Amino acid sequence: MSDIPTTGTRSQLHPEIQTFLKDHPKLHLGGQEDFHDERNHHLEVFGIHNLPKDKIHPIGEVEFTAIRGAHGTIPVRVLYPKSGEDKRKNGEAAALVYFHGGGYTVGSVDEFENGLRLLAEESGVQVYGVDYRLAPEYRFPIQLDEYSAVIDWLQGDGGKARGVHPSKVMGGGDSAGGNMTAATTLRRADKNQTPLAAQIMLYPEARVPFDTPAAVENNSGYYLECNGIFSFADHYLPRGTPPSNRYISPGMQDISKLGGQPPAAIYTSGFDPLRDVGVEYAHKLKQAKNEVVWHHYEDMTHGFLQMTAWSDKAISCVKDIAMDMKKFGYGS
Repeated sequence: MSDIPTTGTRSQLHPEIQTFLKDHPKLHLGGQEDFHDERNHHLEVFGIHNLPKDKIHPIGEVEFTAIRGAHGTIPVRVLYPKSGEDKRKNGEAAALVYFHGGGYTVGSVDEFENGLRLLAEESGVQVYGVDYRLAPEYRFPIQLDEYSAVIDWLQGDGGKARGVHPSKVMGGGDSAGGNMTAATTLRRADKNQTPLAAQIMLYPEARVPFDTPAAVENNSGYYLECNGIFSFADHYLPRGTPPSNRYISPGMQDISKLGGQPPAAIYTSGFDPLRDVGVEYAHKLKQAKNEVVWHHYEDMTHGFLQMTAWSDKAISCVKDIAMDMKKFGYGS
């Protein structure tokens, strides 16, 4: 899309999502509950081991592995798509390092694997889901260190052993994971590290959304609680680190500081308090003359990657992302 606005729009919440939210009234991200309770409840609802067998998306192969990082062991779950097996055998596979959402505080790969399986098979791209260290026990920049460690591993011997071409390693994430994807991309460029092939950001928290129309329209009742975003930010930021830091709020940076980035794909939802900061970041990246793909779903809410077991529309959205990943990874 050539002309990206600075704020998004919403229509009517999709009936499947309405039903899902109605059937799970206690499911909130950033609600009034203690974050430990949110961790437990999210695993109960979204954990792949708790989904009906007929709702689990097929995948060619799953590998559980880990690498040694600066802060300890980093568990990594590799999803090998059957559709990408030829590329894997020829050492030409594309890969996506994926950092899940959850306000830096909630979540695990278990809760995202089902949607990531669909993403992998539809794109032919290997997906590497990372169980990075969560806040508030671990704070910025530990998570970004772990993100880069997995990228380095995949661009090197770890990827070679799995048939990954070093120039086809992408980074991606949703919500807080989208924030960390944007931040890691900027940080690697600033450090003159090997860049990512592309950055895939689902409803990213590009900055704290306190001053946007979406923060008012979607403040409460659509899964992600807007006011809870502030507590998540407090969990993530060490004392003395300003929220405007380049690697904490990429969306606050001046357009002149956002050029020269790898291609970006950004996906936003109408009924999401983070909607407008995601749209704004897509706009800024485009203004900075980067290649940007932007998809906006007026009838969807935050977290649709995790809702594919309940929503055909969520499946359709994930297939859109897979199509973009396939283009970035394989050129078609």
